[in-house]
Amino acid sequence: RYPATLSLAVGHQYSSLGTQPILCGSIPGLVPKQLRFCRNYVEIMPSVAEGVKIGIQECQHQFRGRRWNCTTVNDNLAIFGPVLDKATRESAFVHAIASAGVAFAVTRACAEGSATICGCDTRHKGPPGEGWKWGGCSEDVEFGSMVSREFADARENRPDARSAMNRHNNEAGRMSLNDNMFLKCKCHGLSGSCEVKTCWWSQPDFRVIGDYMKDKYDSASEMVVEKHKESRGWVETLRPKYNYFKPPTERDLVYYESSPNFCDPNPETGSFGTRDRICNLTSHGIDGCDLLCCGRGHNTRTEKRKEKCHCIFHWCCYVSCQECVRVYDVHTCK
Repeated sequence: RYPATLSLAVGHQYSSLGTQPILCGSIPGLVPKQLRFCRNYVEIMPSVAEGVKIGIQECQHQFRGRRWNCTTVNDNLAIFGPVLDKATRESAFVHAIASAGVAFAVTRACAEGSATICGCDTRHKGPPGEGWKWGGCSEDVEFGSMVSREFADARENRPDARSAMNRHNNEAGRMSLNDNMFLKCKCHGLSGSCEVKTCWWSQPDFRVIGDYMKDKYDSASEMVVEKHKESRGWVETLRPKYNYFKPPTERDLVYYESSPNFCDPNPETGSFGTRDRICNLTSHGIDGCDLLCCGRGHNTRTEKRKEKCHCIFHWCCYVSCQECVRVYDVHTCK
């Protein structure tokens, strides 16, 4: 049985790390290597916690209309409950998005000057293009990825298949940042005439990373476990289950156990079921009432909502609105 604690070991209960001094020994669930890392890099631990938080929030956004909606459990160190016990697609996505979140938050904090041990990236510049020159602060995604790798992968040192899977998916999440870096530019000159343009490397909005990793979740590769005898003993590795599919690259997500259906509550799998979940009556996708409600049907109720309406722009310069009450149909699973 794989430890249910998210390998990053920093969940909801650490979201206040940025507002108070950090006592590494008081953070439950850290393995010795993570504890050493925390003490050596205590200055950036608030960014590590922030990264896990934005990873969880992005997971909940991406899965908001699916049977499993990335539900978290507030009173448990295993913040996703037993869902991560199995080597499923869901586990693959959570590890990837959380590792990406840590790399993203640390990289952003360094560029903003929040920490003294890191800063801007001055290495990967190359020659400027026509009409612009290097300037600003290029975000050092290599440093952010190093922090994520050292901290998140500290648990994954066993010679078993689950550690191999987690290491692979953690790295796939971090690589998504590199793959989505872009040149951000600013114009200089009289009245913004853009006589001179300075550019720097920037991370995208984290929603871009979430969308990218969600595509990787949908196309994740199913693997099988193989055992090999080596000098240090038995070692488990993963190979693709189906030879007629293209083998996964280092940027793809991998898993080797089937997901539960998440239709009904099941404490063993961590499924909360889909009863009382809001569904989309007009959708034929997984968020539609037919699929989300697993064939059980749905209830409909009306809901009144106050909204701004009949807005008028006044010169100069404000907008006045009336308040209207609109009635909506809300559909929930039986």
